[in-house]
Amino acid sequence: MELLALRTFEAVVDEGGILAASRKLNTVQSNVTARIRRLEEELGTELFFRSGRGVELAPAGRVLLDYARRMLNLERQTVAAVRHAGDEAGELRIGSMETFAALYLPPALSELRATHPALELRVRADTSATLVDHVLAHKLDCAFVAGPVVHPALQFDELVVEELVQVFAPGTDPVLSPLILFREGCAYRARAIALQRALGHAQADAMEFGTLEGILGCVSVGLGWTLMPRRIVAQSAHARRLEMRAVPAEIGLVPTGMVSRRSDAPPRALATLANLIRTQATAH
Repeated sequence: MELLALRTFEAVVDEGGILAASRKLNTVQSNVTARIRRLEEELGTELFFRSGRGVELAPAGRVLLDYARRMLNLERQTVAAVRHAGDEAGELRIGSMETFAALYLPPALSELRATHPALELRVRADTSATLVDHVLAHKLDCAFVAGPVVHPALQFDELVVEELVQVFAPGTDPVLSPLILFREGCAYRARAIALQRALGHAQADAMEFGTLEGILGCVSVGLGWTLMPRRIVAQSAHARRLEMRAVPAEIGLVPTGMVSRRSDAPPRALATLANLIRTQATAH
């Protein structure tokens, strides 16, 4: 079983079709189709259901996907270890909540580059739920998420306890205003809805935004309220037009940290990054 075939198979899954995979791999569609067919012949089973709208994973394909990701991840680790024996190098794929990235990642990543100059960094921002799924699927080496995270295949190292506060515009009543939130999968979203219920108000339709500044900007002009880390609000460009109110500890105090796979031998850079962020959080 060739790694090229597995890499092609993974690209078809991730990109949702043959054409998109060929663009990602910088090759023609016929090459992608031929590699998938050879892989199916070698395994003696269909990996995809094909239709006019594209491809869908068959049961055998779902089984192969997990093993393919593990093998390709091991290949990346092996290449990095062999090429740079004794030196921390290669590629480090990092995921982060947008709020955590805004508070902690820039200075930590700057120092990480200084201590590991040969390391190639890849950073992705998303919701906690999506990031955890990507770590499990071997798409990320680690992710900084809201916890706690309890999963037999994952390790969660708490780095900081974030304080969430209710945020609203002066002169508005957050009780009577709609929620303004990140999309489904955001840990803060679930806590904001829990706060709304704790205040005795039925859940209303929430307005969803994809960016931190989009949410705080709309809150600042009185369109609704949200739940955000106190430090994020204080540092926002909209801070002068926002008010903050403390919430019960069971909702407002959020353990936040790094999640990674237990089965992987973690590169030294992960420990370095975690320590940099822990030190930075303690200093504030």
